[in-house]
Amino acid sequence: MNSQFESVKRASRSMSRVSPRQTADFLVALADALERNTDAIVAANAADLSKLDPSDYRYDRLKLDPARIAAIASDTRNVAMLPAPCGEVIDEVTRPNGLRISRVRVPMGVIGVIYEARPNVTIDVVSIGLRSGNAVVLKGGSDAHQSNVALVGVVHDVLKGQGLDPDLVQLLPDGHDSANELMNAVGYVDLLIPRGSKRLIDSVRQNAKIPVIETGASVVHTYFDKDGDLQKGKAVICNAKTRRISVCNALDCVLIHKDRLPDLAALCQPLAEKGVELRADGRAYDALDGRYPKEMLLHIQPDDYGMEYLALKLAIVTVNDIDEALQYIYDHSLKHSEAIVTESQEAAERFLSEVDAACCYVNASTAFTDGAQFGLGAEIGISTQKMHARGPMGLKELTSYKWLIRGDGQTRQ
Repeated sequence: MNSQFESVKRASRSMSRVSPRQTADFLVALADALERNTDAIVAANAADLSKLDPSDYRYDRLKLDPARIAAIASDTRNVAMLPAPCGEVIDEVTRPNGLRISRVRVPMGVIGVIYEARPNVTIDVVSIGLRSGNAVVLKGGSDAHQSNVALVGVVHDVLKGQGLDPDLVQLLPDGHDSANELMNAVGYVDLLIPRGSKRLIDSVRQNAKIPVIETGASVVHTYFDKDGDLQKGKAVICNAKTRRISVCNALDCVLIHKDRLPDLAALCQPLAEKGVELRADGRAYDALDGRYPKEMLLHIQPDDYGMEYLALKLAIVTVNDIDEALQYIYDHSLKHSEAIVTESQEAAERFLSEVDAACCYVNASTAFTDGAQFGLGAEIGISTQKMHARGPMGLKELTSYKWLIRGDGQTRQ
């Protein structure tokens, strides 16, 4: 496997000679090729899907169909239209001694990504990685291996057709051994990004010997304040929970002010229509009893507090005031996405100021935590840490910078 690391490291040097026009042309050609090869990609994906139970939350993440491939191709074209970040002059100054100093954006070098059953990530990483001037190493999950092989095959064909080095994109073999080698690829991989479950992210953080940016794992809350608008709350909560249950920005827990318990059944009515099972605390259960489908209303259990469900399940927790809501979020948040529904400007500003999360919302669904929705074109992940990058990671988040100093014979006394 060292040969793959050596090849991608060598290939990454060639990116300094690849123009933004070339990476844009590559991405447009890649989008076209993905659509041309839809049948072959779907067939490979079907082989992966056959090994999973459709009720498994990973099934939806893994599934590729013509519509999803068309959406991936569209996202790829969107990235091609974005300005390539490398070479951007961040700031510059001329010192009194005549030295002209500038800070210029440069690629990280080689980006490694370990991810689970989400083959769309393969193309996201390739498009964002190469557009930001990096080479990439991919380690997908075994559940999606045939899908990833098919997708990377298309990528390599397009790279060759565009006169670019196919070693710019490396797909590692299936299995845990290759993941371990990637985590220990000191001198070859400049940054490692895990995308997947909390278990995967914790494992990478604990075992990697190369720099890591944590992404993905989340426990998402929405607080319905005493001054919350019922119609806004119904729309925001239902969308955040049910738009797509297997993604990291999906809602896991609704906190409701005690004064709004009489409105809880109405607030949850759209959830009932979508088949969402509620795990309610005592006060919330009493407010819903007889007003929410009996078979979908359960008493909350200790494990439900701080649970990322990735399913049509939702915790309902009653709080006495905004202070208690903020404390609950502090105790259970994984710093991904948090929201408040309120018409109180004071409550909204307190929430935005005091909640420690990558993305904080007022009267909007957490489903918007997405690189494309933030105008980044696409994303390589949602960073839940504070070093280097936070929130949706687009092109600029995959770059560093260097200082360029131009002189005319100056020496230092």
